[in-house]
Amino acid sequence: MPLPYPADLASLVLRTDFSDDSAWYALRRTIDAADETAATYVDDPRYAGVSVQALVDEDAAADEDEKITYVFLADARTMTDPAHPLLAVDLYDEPGRSFRVPAEWYFEISANLSIANMDFADFADSTDDTGTFRGC
Repeated sequence: MPLPYPADLASLVLRTDFSDDSAWYALRRTIDAADETAATYVDDPRYAGVSVQALVDEDAAADEDEKITYVFLADARTMTDPAHPLLAVDLYDEPGRSFRVPAEWYFEISANLSIANMDFADFADSTDDTGTFRGC
């Protein structure tokens, strides 16, 4: 189950919960409102319920030029919470480290990570006591 590579200067948003199509489209509208090219969406049922560890293992096994450094998961919590908090997952520096980010803050993180302006840890270290990033 190799991870798809995101488009240039975009981040991968991987759908892992398929219980609510309208929530998926609402999430996409929120993300696209900031920049329609900021995300590469993967809406493939093969990833239903995939674990963070499985993604870490898959990326670790990939050829060097096929590795991605982070991914945003649209999981069950993303689909049921009105803020659509994605699960951001580090696949490079601290594989498996994660934090939540409401969809409204996706673009800030994606833009900075995609140009290597900031590291994953910069955002993960700025989360609140619930493990959620709510802006700098």
